[in-house]
Amino acid sequence: MADNRTEEILNGFQISWNETEAFYLDLYENYKGFGFVEHFLELIKGLKQNGKSKLFRLGTSVHSLIISRSVDFGLRMDQKYIVIESIGETGFEVVLRDGEKIYREYRISNLKNRKLKQLIKTLEDTLID
Repeated sequence: MADNRTEEILNGFQISWNETEAFYLDLYENYKGFGFVEHFLELIKGLKQNGKSKLFRLGTSVHSLIISRSVDFGLRMDQKYIVIESIGETGFEVVLRDGEKIYREYRISNLKNRKLKQLIKTLEDTLID
Protein backbone atom coordinates (compact mmCIF):
# COMPACT_ATOMS: atom_id res chain seq x y z
CA MET A 1 0.00 0.00 0.00
CA ALA A 2 1.33 3.43 -0.96
CA ASP A 3 1.98 6.04 1.70
CA ASN A 4 0.35 9.49 1.68
CA ARG A 5 3.31 11.19 -0.05
CA THR A 6 3.30 8.59 -2.83
CA GLU A 7 -0.45 9.03 -3.29
CA GLU A 8 0.04 12.80 -3.42
CA ILE A 9 2.71 12.47 -6.12
CA LEU A 10 0.63 10.02 -8.17
CA ASN A 11 -2.40 12.29 -7.88
CA GLY A 12 -0.33 15.26 -9.06
CA PHE A 13 0.93 13.27 -12.03
CA GLN A 14 -2.62 12.22 -12.96
CA ILE A 15 -3.93 15.78 -12.71
CA SER A 16 -1.16 16.95 -15.05
CA TRP A 17 -2.16 14.31 -17.62
CA ASN A 18 -5.85 15.24 -17.42
CA GLU A 19 -5.14 18.97 -17.72
CA THR A 20 -2.70 18.48 -20.60
CA GLU A 21 -5.10 16.25 -22.48
CA ALA A 22 -7.95 18.75 -21.98
CA PHE A 23 -5.72 21.64 -23.15
CA TYR A 24 -4.75 19.90 -26.38
CA LEU A 25 -8.27 18.60 -27.00
CA ASP A 26 -9.58 22.15 -26.74
CA LEU A 27 -6.96 23.39 -29.23
CA TYR A 28 -7.70 20.54 -31.62
CA GLU A 29 -11.48 20.89 -31.54
CA ASN A 30 -11.88 24.66 -31.35
CA TYR A 31 -9.02 26.35 -33.19
CA LYS A 32 -7.61 26.22 -36.70
CA GLY A 33 -3.98 25.39 -37.29
CA PHE A 34 -3.56 22.94 -34.44
CA GLY A 35 -3.97 19.66 -36.31
CA PHE A 36 -0.56 18.54 -35.05
CA VAL A 37 -1.95 18.18 -31.52
CA GLU A 38 -3.83 15.10 -32.70
CA HIS A 39 -0.42 13.38 -32.58
CA PHE A 40 0.15 14.66 -29.03
CA LEU A 41 -3.27 13.33 -28.01
CA GLU A 42 -2.51 9.91 -29.55
CA LEU A 43 0.82 9.80 -27.72
CA ILE A 44 -0.80 10.74 -24.41
CA LYS A 45 -3.48 8.07 -24.88
CA GLY A 46 -0.90 5.39 -25.69
CA LEU A 47 1.33 6.32 -22.76
CA LYS A 48 -1.66 6.28 -20.40
CA GLN A 49 -2.65 2.82 -21.64
CA ASN A 50 0.87 1.66 -20.79
CA GLY A 51 0.69 3.02 -17.23
CA LYS A 52 3.06 5.94 -17.81
CA SER A 53 0.68 8.43 -16.17
CA LYS A 54 1.89 6.99 -12.85
CA LEU A 55 5.52 7.68 -13.77
CA PHE A 56 5.57 11.13 -15.35
CA ARG A 57 4.19 14.64 -15.09
CA LEU A 58 3.04 16.31 -18.31
CA GLY A 59 3.20 19.98 -19.14
CA THR A 60 2.50 22.16 -22.14
CA SER A 61 3.22 25.17 -24.13
CA VAL A 62 1.14 25.72 -27.25
CA HIS A 63 3.45 23.89 -29.64
CA SER A 64 5.28 21.68 -27.13
CA LEU A 65 4.53 18.70 -24.93
CA ILE A 66 6.79 18.32 -21.90
CA ILE A 67 7.36 15.03 -20.06
CA SER A 68 9.19 15.06 -16.72
CA ARG A 69 9.60 13.24 -13.42
CA SER A 70 9.08 16.44 -11.43
CA VAL A 71 6.92 16.12 -8.33
CA ASP A 72 5.95 19.78 -8.57
CA PHE A 73 4.57 21.90 -11.36
CA GLY A 74 7.46 23.70 -13.06
CA LEU A 75 11.00 22.49 -13.51
CA ARG A 76 14.21 23.32 -11.72
CA MET A 77 17.30 23.93 -13.83
CA ASP A 78 18.78 20.56 -12.81
CA GLN A 79 15.73 18.41 -13.67
CA LYS A 80 15.76 16.32 -16.80
CA TYR A 81 12.76 16.39 -19.11
CA ILE A 82 11.69 15.61 -22.65
CA VAL A 83 10.25 18.35 -24.82
CA ILE A 84 8.41 17.40 -28.01
CA GLU A 85 7.85 20.31 -30.35
CA SER A 86 5.87 20.36 -33.56
CA ILE A 87 7.87 21.47 -36.59
CA GLY A 88 5.12 22.48 -38.97
CA GLU A 89 4.17 19.74 -41.40
CA THR A 90 7.59 18.08 -41.32
CA GLY A 91 7.38 16.35 -37.96
CA PHE A 92 8.69 16.87 -34.47
CA GLU A 93 11.82 17.85 -32.63
CA VAL A 94 12.36 15.71 -29.54
CA VAL A 95 14.92 16.72 -26.93
CA LEU A 96 16.02 15.14 -23.64
CA ARG A 97 17.52 17.93 -21.60
CA ASP A 98 17.76 19.75 -18.33
CA GLY A 99 17.82 23.52 -17.94
CA GLU A 100 21.40 23.80 -19.18
CA LYS A 101 22.32 20.73 -21.17
CA ILE A 102 20.92 18.82 -24.15
CA TYR A 103 21.51 15.07 -23.78
CA ARG A 104 19.75 13.81 -26.93
CA GLU A 105 18.04 15.63 -29.77
CA TYR A 106 16.17 14.13 -32.71
CA ARG A 107 13.92 15.18 -35.56
CA ILE A 108 11.30 12.54 -36.16
CA SER A 109 8.35 12.27 -38.53
CA ASN A 110 5.93 10.64 -36.08
CA LEU A 111 5.55 10.07 -32.36
CA LYS A 112 5.65 6.28 -32.61
CA ASN A 113 9.36 6.52 -33.36
CA ARG A 114 11.66 4.14 -31.47
CA LYS A 115 14.00 7.03 -30.58
CA LEU A 116 11.18 8.73 -28.67
CA LYS A 117 10.33 5.46 -26.92
CA GLN A 118 13.98 5.12 -25.88
CA LEU A 119 14.08 8.69 -24.55
CA ILE A 120 10.96 8.01 -22.49
CA LYS A 121 12.59 4.86 -21.10
CA THR A 122 15.76 6.83 -20.29
CA LEU A 123 13.73 9.47 -18.45
CA GLU A 124 11.76 6.74 -16.65
CA ASP A 125 15.04 5.47 -15.21
CA THR A 126 15.72 8.82 -13.48
CA LEU A 127 14.51 9.52 -9.97
CA ILE A 128 11.21 11.26 -9.30
CA ASP A 129 12.02 14.58 -7.69
